[in-house]
Amino acid sequence: MKTTQLSFVLCLLTLSTHAQQFRQEFGNPRKPFVESIAVPNHPDSHYSIGQSATLRITAREGGVPLEGRKIYYKVGTEMMLPEEKDSTTFIGGEVIIPMGTMLTPGFLACQYEFQAGGQKQSDLVKVAFNPEDISSFATLPKDFKQFWQKAFDEARKVDMQPEIYPVPEASNKEFETRLIRLHVGKQKWMYGYLTLPCDGKQHPVLLTPPGAGSSKIYPDDYFPRHGFIYMKIEIHDNDPRLPDTEYNNMRHQKCDGYMRKGMESKDTYYYKDVYVGCARAIDYLCSLPEWDGRNVIVSGGSQGGALSIVTAALNSKVTLCAPFYPALCDLTGFLHQRAGGWPKFFTSFYSDSKVIIPEEKAVATLQYFDVVNFARQLIVPTFMSWGYSDDTCSPSSVWAAWNEIQAPKQCDITPTSAHWRFQSSQEKCLEWIKQHLK
Repeated sequence: MKTTQLSFVLCLLTLSTHAQQFRQEFGNPRKPFVESIAVPNHPDSHYSIGQSATLRITAREGGVPLEGRKIYYKVGTEMMLPEEKDSTTFIGGEVIIPMGTMLTPGFLACQYEFQAGGQKQSDLVKVAFNPEDISSFATLPKDFKQFWQKAFDEARKVDMQPEIYPVPEASNKEFETRLIRLHVGKQKWMYGYLTLPCDGKQHPVLLTPPGAGSSKIYPDDYFPRHGFIYMKIEIHDNDPRLPDTEYNNMRHQKCDGYMRKGMESKDTYYYKDVYVGCARAIDYLCSLPEWDGRNVIVSGGSQGGALSIVTAALNSKVTLCAPFYPALCDLTGFLHQRAGGWPKFFTSFYSDSKVIIPEEKAVATLQYFDVVNFARQLIVPTFMSWGYSDDTCSPSSVWAAWNEIQAPKQCDITPTSAHWRFQSSQEKCLEWIKQHLK
């Protein structure tokens, strides 16, 4: 019996060794089989009105230039591309696509695809025409400041009643993480993961509002490792400790279509409590004894970028603002035949972008929530980063907000990035924050 067991074990070891050797024979490719790059004839992707833009696309398959292969493309104003595709053919691994020009400030886009390596290869490239002259369609209501000051003052009358829960799995000798639930308005609660350095010192505080949707949030030690007290929040009062199935059922019931809820009035719109709630979260961070009493930073991406600008405009305790590709900018852009910001209202992009109330009523409400109008209120140094291939938060809408900022500002534009950031952009932002700490 023992002999049989020993033989079986030796057989398994032999098979395991052969399997390992079999995997090793193939090695790991150091390059993708299909390599392609698209470069505008202005490498920075910036043009003056009236200049003609072209896009040169080169492609290799296993190192061999594509020859005689069709490429299909659409060219037009961003987010308003034509239905029908044009085509041309790779010669010597290269094609030149004419993109044309614009007579007003804005963005042209080229969406292309071709077959290589047995798969569809595709990309979206946008080029800018006088982007520094893009103006917003957002009108600043006469009572904008009074409306938001009153809303914030009312929220501040509410006791935040912080509920604090330890998070041992995200705590160690270096950091302590807590799950916080805050009462940030009369009927508004928010959860957040708070992580503090455990060195007994005082530190700057940094708040990160969430991107769009209602997904779970998780602890993060990126900023704490650099000496910040850090809180990442969610905006729907969804307990992240719930099992995934229960959480998903709850968030669909509570949050589906939230960006359209209550749009009939500026007093009932869903984002009213969200905007002041994020500003109240700053008040909580500034109540911590571990805060250094000087530095308050807010930084997030997409919807989190929008809420960063809003929070910095509403709460005077904020000292630095660092949004990435902010959403909710220039919300009526599509009514003027130019790409607006997420949620891309007044289009048929997807179900949540549909406005189901009379257009004039929606516009009247949205002027109070357009992030462009909050950008106009900024007085603190601002770092903003965005890309041009973004079809979620259009670069036109981001530029519309950027051009309205009168505070000291620095931008980081990476034309090839879409609705995401390069690591270098995050590192540049962190370095900017550190340089501007008091």
